[in-house]
Amino acid sequence: MANHKSALKRHRQSLKRRARNRISKTRIKNTVKAVRVAIEEKDVAKANEALKAAASILDKAARKNVIHAAQAKRRISRLQVAINKIEA
Repeated sequence: MANHKSALKRHRQSLKRRARNRISKTRIKNTVKAVRVAIEEKDVAKANEALKAAASILDKAARKNVIHAAQAKRRISRLQVAINKIEA
């Protein structure tokens, strides 16, 4: 454990940041799962609504550097491709 005052503060900050990031990552997993479930059910309308919510959450996480911007774009793209496949 750190002994310097600045190191103790940095540790407290890292714990707060970790908690915030975990919340965001859990939210991402849940919304992406909702899209995948809708895709498996072949419910295009439900999948599009879920994708809209998931895209918003992924973009927000990327803006806040919880995940990389390219990862957010890639995940949104792959979900959209999956939805397009069930539409056809």
